[in-house]
Amino acid sequence: MYLGELAPKNLRGALGVVPQVFITIGILVAQIFGLRSLLANKEGWPILLGLTGIPAALQLLFLPFFPESPRYLLIQKKDEVAARNALKRLRGWDDVGSEMEEIWQEDEAEKAAGFISVLKLFSMRSLRWQVISIIILMGGQQLSGVNAIYYYADQIYLSAGVNDHDVQYVTVGTGAVNVLMTVCAVFVVELLGRRVLLLLGFSVCFTACCVLTAALALQDTISWMPYVSITCIISYVIGHALGPSPIPALLITEIFLQSSRPSAFMVGGSIHWLSNFTVGLIFPFIQVGLGPYSFIIFAVICLLTTVYIFQVVPETKAKTFMEINQIFTKMNKVSEVHPEKEELKDFPVSASGTNSSRGAC
Repeated sequence: MYLGELAPKNLRGALGVVPQVFITIGILVAQIFGLRSLLANKEGWPILLGLTGIPAALQLLFLPFFPESPRYLLIQKKDEVAARNALKRLRGWDDVGSEMEEIWQEDEAEKAAGFISVLKLFSMRSLRWQVISIIILMGGQQLSGVNAIYYYADQIYLSAGVNDHDVQYVTVGTGAVNVLMTVCAVFVVELLGRRVLLLLGFSVCFTACCVLTAALALQDTISWMPYVSITCIISYVIGHALGPSPIPALLITEIFLQSSRPSAFMVGGSIHWLSNFTVGLIFPFIQVGLGPYSFIIFAVICLLTTVYIFQVVPETKAKTFMEINQIFTKMNKVSEVHPEKEELKDFPVSASGTNSSRGAC
């Protein structure tokens, strides 16, 4: 959320994906340090556990030197001077008038709403499709089976003839592919757009789950099927890293305005971890009950999420927060003016209130 508020619109997608890059790098580093020949042993595990304190300590050291979000300073704190200074520091130049104008427009649009709590978020018609979209996307991200794939991967590698001792190295290789494809997403998200990456990613995951189901069902009768299973796992990781992993959190930043964004992140984060918990809890039972057909469930979820994205989710590439808000205003079939201030629609905002307030400041 912080990065999304700091970023200029032409780099918002790339910067929004960068956190996922470092998440995947963290997973890869953990996989490497977690090799039995390094720290995953009786003597090394306390060191492995203690290493997680290093990034936390670095954040404590460096975060106090970071600028506050200009949008927060202007819209929440009403401090135009601090917001302008923060923007100058972030951009590296003094001409930030156009971005200040865009933040002022968001401030004018948000005046009637005030702070929007989680409960209010669900009750507002003007935010209906935004809320539904983050629930579908964050749920689909986890319920599409990414953690189940990682859970099942070792067994698939073993069935393909990979030595038990070497499985850990193959897992590290899968983590490296995850990092590589997430880095690729940083460079293509502003070129292809968020919607295309989501559609492409979920489609690849759907296809991989279907083929993986067939491969697992036939692996005892056809000798080369385990290698198809390995290909499916790698393909799934590639597809998920391109879209489903990095894009949903980025979209939460983009489709909500300042007053509702924190609550939207709380909803999105809750859905994310509840879905994660659900898959981790019930997948072993699904695996026992359905065996090789377990991944059909994830294939159906990937397909339904793809259909929803195609039908509902708009492209947000290179658009300001206000332009994105106007798209959803039409989808929600509400007035562009907040219902509590319907009378404001007769007054030209940019010509009167905005300019006079800025002149006074």
